[in-house]
Amino acid sequence: MFSIHELQILSIATGTHKAGYNQDMKRALITGIAGQDGSYMAELLLSKGYHVFGLVQEGGNTRYVPQGAKVTYGDLRDPQSLTALVAESQPDEVYNLAGITDLKTAYEQPELAMKINYESVGVLLNESIRVNPHVHFLQASSSEIFIPSETPLNEDSPRDWDTTNPYARAKMMADRDFVALARERGGRFACSAILFNHESPRRPEASVLRKITSTLAAIARGKEERLRIGNVTMKRDWGFAPDYVRAMWSMLQMDAPTDLVVATGETHSVQDAITIAAELLGMSLSWQGGGVNTCAYDSAGKKVVAVDPNFYKPAEQYPKVGDTHKIQELTGWSPKTSFTSLIKTMVDSALSS
Repeated sequence: MFSIHELQILSIATGTHKAGYNQDMKRALITGIAGQDGSYMAELLLSKGYHVFGLVQEGGNTRYVPQGAKVTYGDLRDPQSLTALVAESQPDEVYNLAGITDLKTAYEQPELAMKINYESVGVLLNESIRVNPHVHFLQASSSEIFIPSETPLNEDSPRDWDTTNPYARAKMMADRDFVALARERGGRFACSAILFNHESPRRPEASVLRKITSTLAAIARGKEERLRIGNVTMKRDWGFAPDYVRAMWSMLQMDAPTDLVVATGETHSVQDAITIAAELLGMSLSWQGGGVNTCAYDSAGKKVVAVDPNFYKPAEQYPKVGDTHKIQELTGWSPKTSFTSLIKTMVDSALSS
C-alpha cells in the first residue's frame, strides 16, 4: 500500500503506471474502498476480472478491502491526492463512493461536508475525464435529496432545495453542477445512483440495523440487558448493500448514462426489524405501550426493548420509498435479498463476532 507521494515517485521512476498491468483488464477506481459500499464493490469488480484501485483516508481501517485491490492513502479535500490517484489508476470506470455520510457530522461541520461531498466530486470527475475522455463515472447520491412524498420517489421527483441538511444539499449540488453538466453539455458518461438506505454487517455500529442486531444478539447471549432505541414506528426503504453495489455496476454498463433510483420499493419499520431479529434469535417479543413509552418483553417477562427519549423523534408523515421501475427497465436489476434475509445476515454476523 502506497501513499500519494510514493505513487508519484514510483510512476515517474519506473514508468509502470500502466505497463505493469494486463491491458485487457478493465481498470476501476473506487473512492471509499474501505467502507461498506466500496469494499463490496471491490469484491464484485475483482470477481469480474477488473484491476481495482482504491482511495482510503489516511489512518483508515482496511479490514474489509479485499486482497487484489491496490490501496492508496489520500484525502478527498486535497486536489493533488485525486490528481495523482487518477493519473496512477488510469481508470475505465470510477465509482465515487466516499464522503461524509453521517448526518450528525454534516450538521456540525457543514463546510467540511460541502468540501468533501461537493467540491471533491468536481475535481475527481474533471481529472477522470482529462485522463480518459471515455471514462464511465458514477456518483453515489442519496434519497435525502428528495422532498418527502406520499407516492414512491423516482428520478423526476422534486428535489428539496429548501433543505437545511448540509449532506442533502451537497449531494444535490454535485448531481446538478458536475454529473448532469458533464453528461448533458459535455457528452460524457457520468451518472448518479440515487441510493436509498442500504445496510450490511459492514455498516458502522451506530447505524440502526447494526445496533438492533448486535444488541439483541448480545442479549440472547446474556451479555446485554436491554436494547434502547428511538421511535420504533419510523419506516425506511432498507436494502442489502451488495445488491445496491450490483446496481451501481450495472449503471456503468449501460449504452447511455442516466441517473437512476436504487431502492427496494418497500418500507419496514424499526419495530419490524426488532421483531424479526428477535425471532431469529429465538426470542418472542410482546410489545406494550406507545410513543416514548413503547417497550417489549420476552417470554419470561423481562423488558428487553425500551424507547430512550433521547433518541426519540416523531415519525415522518411520508416515509421515503423508492420507485425502481426505471432501473429495472434499463438494466434488468432488481434486489435479490429480502428484508428478513438482510436481518438474518446481520444477526448471523453479530453472533459470529
